[in-house]
Amino acid sequence: MDIEQLRRGAQTPAQAGAGDLGGVSTDLADAFAVDPHFNWFLRDDAGRARVRRRFFRFLIDRMAFPAGRIDRPNGGGAAAVWMPSEALAPQPLWRELQALPMLLAATGLERFPRLTALRADMDAHHPMDQPHVYLWFLGVAPQAQGLGVGSRLLRAGLDRLDAEGRAAYLETGTERNVALYRRNGFTILSEHRARADAPVMWSMWREPHAG
Repeated sequence: MDIEQLRRGAQTPAQAGAGDLGGVSTDLADAFAVDPHFNWFLRDDAGRARVRRRFFRFLIDRMAFPAGRIDRPNGGGAAAVWMPSEALAPQPLWRELQALPMLLAATGLERFPRLTALRADMDAHHPMDQPHVYLWFLGVAPQAQGLGVGSRLLRAGLDRLDAEGRAAYLETGTERNVALYRRNGFTILSEHRARADAPVMWSMWREPHAG
């Protein structure tokens, strides 16, 4: 992986198309391999990496791509998934039922209540009464993390939102990322947990910046 090329690509990312979704899903699944929330609700066995990739492919194919915008450097290695708040309406029952077998395979029966608790907690803290764009995922391939790729990809998306005059919202369960988002204009709305045994999550908001 050419890190300098990846950094340059993150500054001027391309919008992912249908043919890029497999690469986007793999990049995000690898980027979130040590994420505290994914490791809290995903099954804890030798199949975890496989089901994490399947989980991301489902989310990207069924939810992110039709309704949102996915930015990535040419050639992949990182991705940012942006969802307009107007596209975040609750899923119809038939879609929830359609997803159930995949979700159960990803969590196992024992951990499935963790996923439902996490979804409920995220929904409860998401400020849906204010129009915004939701940074659903921002991930960088493990070998390129900590080298400025994610911050450049984030900046490109925020510059676009500033030009459009749109606010942004995100959650993160990684404390070191809080400082990154603060440097880019986000403030903490709340700090919360899905359950007493769940990792902490920070919900953050950013008003558009003029100029």
